[in-house]
Amino acid sequence: MIPMVDLKKQFQEIKDEVFDVLAKILESSQYILGPNVSEFEKKVADYHGVQEAVGVASGTDALHLSIDALGIGKGDEVITTPFTFFATAEAILYTGAQPVFVDVDPDTFTIDVAQLEKKITEKTKAILPVHLFGHMADMGKISDIAKKYSLKVIEDCAQSFGAELNGKKAGSFGDTGCFSFYPSKNLGGYGDGGLIILNDPVMADTIRKLRNHGSGRSYIHERIGVNSRLDEIQAGILLVKLKRIDDYNRKRRLKAALYNELLSDKVKCPVEKNGAYHVYHQYTIISQRRDEIKKQLKENGVSSVIYYPVPLHLQEALKFLGYKNGDFPVAERVAGEVLSLPMYPELEESAIIKIAEIIRKVV
Repeated sequence: MIPMVDLKKQFQEIKDEVFDVLAKILESSQYILGPNVSEFEKKVADYHGVQEAVGVASGTDALHLSIDALGIGKGDEVITTPFTFFATAEAILYTGAQPVFVDVDPDTFTIDVAQLEKKITEKTKAILPVHLFGHMADMGKISDIAKKYSLKVIEDCAQSFGAELNGKKAGSFGDTGCFSFYPSKNLGGYGDGGLIILNDPVMADTIRKLRNHGSGRSYIHERIGVNSRLDEIQAGILLVKLKRIDDYNRKRRLKAALYNELLSDKVKCPVEKNGAYHVYHQYTIISQRRDEIKKQLKENGVSSVIYYPVPLHLQEALKFLGYKNGDFPVAERVAGEVLSLPMYPELEESAIIKIAEIIRKVV
């Protein structure tokens, strides 16, 4: 079997260091908002060249608390993409605001900036671009549009830790950058976790209160918050992996290059735009014979996943937004043709060759 992600292989390489960190945390008996969280926040902020980083319980919470801290809520609109994980829209709705969708670029699957301005209304308060599969959205143009209309920018970086655009890291362009540390991510913990980066110390203080029941001091609550704290154990594990993240991403890029070499004449391979540094959280191909390829891979012991089979505007849970089939043709088309192949730093060359041979036979 060739899995989508093999977390066991990565663990074997770092387990001694992980066990040492875990032992120290358990012996300290300090599990919530302790020294590992503080150290991790500082190192992530330094890595991205920003002033502040705030650890939270998940990537979804990172988005939710960012939107809340920016004062966006009922009656407001946030522009985003329909081709993403459900949490992107969910986080907007948590605050009472409404997601407004814009179709995606057919090459990168990120929000199509050429269509962005047409969706801006007097209710629009923010743009929420998603750096999908490890490739950044066009943050230069998005930033220009946001400035023109005095809009906030919240970057969904759940799949793009370490990605860059013109030498600047994902998450450092907008008012906030929101990360997920779900285990399968480029930088993943051993449970849920998330983090927000930003350059506004006052807003960072607000988010720290929001993540802790709206409290800045013990049992003194200034506003309604949530329980969303990155715990010490996850922070300790993430510190072990953070020092290796650039190497992990470099290896992902090497795997992607081999896939490209073997498949580019048979399917549409991922695109890396000029100035972009793709970190390949997913290696996602496009083919009109997607379902047949997936079937043959499965029969030969190879995992593959469709990210995402139903765009958000067609999801049952979001029917109340009033969208219909045909509203976002690119998102709808790629949803029927995309297929993500196994991708992780430890993926062996022989496995990629086997996968490519199966796909080539089908196509």
